[in-house]
Amino acid sequence: MASSLHTSSTPVSQVEVSSFAPNIPSQDTLLLGPPRASYLEQTPEFASDASPRSVALHSSGNASPLLSQQEKQINEAFARPDHLNFGRTPAARKRSLLTRPIFWIIAFIALIIVTTAVVIPVYFFVIKPHSNSTSSTASSSPGASGGSGNTPTSGGNGSIVTTSDGTTFTYINNFGGFWVYNPEDPFNNNAQPNSWTPPLNTSWTWGEDKVYGVNLGGLFVLEPFISPALFQKYPAAVDEWTLSTLMAADTASGGLNQIEDHYNTFITEQDIAEIAGAGLNWIRLPIPFWAIEKWDFEPFLEKVCWPYILRVLQWARKYGIRVNLDLHTFPGSQNGYNHSGKLGSVNFLNGVMGLANAERAIDYIRIIAEFISQPEWQPVVPVFSIMNEPLLSTIGKNQLTTFYLRAYDMIRNITGVGEGKGPYIAIHDGFQGVGSWAGFLQGSDRIILDTHPYFAFDGNANTEPIATGTGLQAGGIWPQTACNAWADSMNASQTAFGVTIAGEFSNGFNACGLFLTGTTGTASAGPSCSLFLDASQWNQTMKDGLMEFTLASMDALQNWFFWTWKIGNSSTTNSVEAPLWSYQLGVQGGWIPTDPRTALGTCEALGVSQQPFSGQYASWQTGGAGAGDIPASSIASYGQYPPSSINGLTPSANQALLPTYTSTSAVPTLPPPTFSPTPTVSVGGGWYDSADTGLAPTEVQGCGYPSAWDAVSSSMPTALCPPGTAAATVSTPQITASAIIPTARLAR
Repeated sequence: MASSLHTSSTPVSQVEVSSFAPNIPSQDTLLLGPPRASYLEQTPEFASDASPRSVALHSSGNASPLLSQQEKQINEAFARPDHLNFGRTPAARKRSLLTRPIFWIIAFIALIIVTTAVVIPVYFFVIKPHSNSTSSTASSSPGASGGSGNTPTSGGNGSIVTTSDGTTFTYINNFGGFWVYNPEDPFNNNAQPNSWTPPLNTSWTWGEDKVYGVNLGGLFVLEPFISPALFQKYPAAVDEWTLSTLMAADTASGGLNQIEDHYNTFITEQDIAEIAGAGLNWIRLPIPFWAIEKWDFEPFLEKVCWPYILRVLQWARKYGIRVNLDLHTFPGSQNGYNHSGKLGSVNFLNGVMGLANAERAIDYIRIIAEFISQPEWQPVVPVFSIMNEPLLSTIGKNQLTTFYLRAYDMIRNITGVGEGKGPYIAIHDGFQGVGSWAGFLQGSDRIILDTHPYFAFDGNANTEPIATGTGLQAGGIWPQTACNAWADSMNASQTAFGVTIAGEFSNGFNACGLFLTGTTGTASAGPSCSLFLDASQWNQTMKDGLMEFTLASMDALQNWFFWTWKIGNSSTTNSVEAPLWSYQLGVQGGWIPTDPRTALGTCEALGVSQQPFSGQYASWQTGGAGAGDIPASSIASYGQYPPSSINGLTPSANQALLPTYTSTSAVPTLPPPTFSPTPTVSVGGGWYDSADTGLAPTEVQGCGYPSAWDAVSSSMPTALCPPGTAAATVSTPQITASAIIPTARLAR
């Protein structure tokens, strides 16, 4: 593979790269919020005139120091005045006039002044917010609201939050959660979403702490059923590719700026506050690769969403919520679904451009891993889902596992091995079920298995009623069906694989919802689905049934992320027409619990027997002893990268002639935010590993390429390009036992 990586003294099973050049990424910065796209107007520089990129050249000096131990204080110390830098007084002066009356008069006056200076701030900014009364705040830092000037502030239930645009809302959190904002230290990790979740400055313990999460679907990767109004305006749009093309041509309506308006308004700070107030503690944040860059032949809105992504991360930090950052789209599409960027065929590790697209993808994973492994971001982004929903049945098990190993190897070469060194790496089960991944990469360092169980897309009609009664009689067959389908497999996978999560699930037991199966599918919004399109028609029995189904699903899945937090209104009815998929609407309407802990024990109460997981993972599975010590036999069983064969080629195709890229382009790094006022702490440089100096893939000058997004069964090249060059070879270093290795959403 031609993707470039840095050299390292640590043995890794990675592709050797033929050329390296010093290329430490730059420290380009951008405003956190309200972020705009003005920085994109700069004229880009290119490492090669033939590059299809729009990237800047880079400079060195971007390594970041580790977080100080002071920032890892326990929550009980949070409210101390000295912790928040309130009430600090100068050192006492030498007293040479102790016996003089004038001294005592001056001292008494000074005591009053100092006491006033200490007590008032402590009361209004520390004691009062944590006593569940109101604390009015203002912000001078764009996108990171809640502060007043340079004064750190915090608030609990009933406190008033002032956002960056000056609007206010009341923070409602009945679970002991509180927010923290410090403009001098925007990376303060003391906030806590609720009493049972450790604050960001305290370690998360897998097996003890539970993930109660929600996706922010449709925010940065547009989906028709989540943002129907955008697609209703352009009826020919079926995915973000066609929507972007149509929008770009509609300059009268603002062109692609309409997408930026969506970034800016669809999810607000109040949404994040409400997520914490709903008893949730994690967000899964899907992002597209065009947050980093796009190539010239792709219509997407390039780079504009990145400052908004940073804004969401900072909001999550403010309210103590951890983030599972999910790379949701891949060049060429990893599944052919409309939420991969382009509806159609799979061109990742499949078809004539499959290997070339994988080269781009591995580099985007590298760039994101470099950013979130910085100490400024690691506490708030402890999990990196490196690829959403690859279609294993098309790509192939061997092809996908070799890519997973390749990506794992690269990331751990950047971060190092062991607890606290970079994020957990989440891999998707490829719709094969968690049981098929038992024993995968035994000894690997902190890999999570992600599964997305849905009844809505199982191919069945699913017409059995859910409005059947109350209590344990509510929900018809569906609560027990959820427990029977998921509980045992999730329990078993915690031991057979390691940490296992449900990165997506929903209340959608059927396939009803406007545009749920695509803009051209009518059945999901047809007459048989009319009841499920309008929650205002639901009676209490209906809500009780959905509630019981929700509780059973949560209990069976254990560590979960609901898909999704919010569904936008239809432009024709001005209402949500896919209500089974909105957590926010469910909490408001009474069919999703206001406290997710109430789900515990539901399956047992329903009479579903199971073998519960003990809560104890093997040490290596969570970054302890043995982490990264993968036996050579395990490595050999998954093959070398690139895979020995690629699917989707014409019969008798010579795979040695597959198109590839050259690693000669500047790296399009992710810039850190800037803050106002300037913080007193490091903000990082966007790049964790200063030894990672490899260049990025780009097209070989003078060579032609098939369509990167539509090359399945295309004609193979008949000769290498440039002419006379040798066929590319990729080797993988031998790994020894002692070596340290650094049911699907079909249409949505």
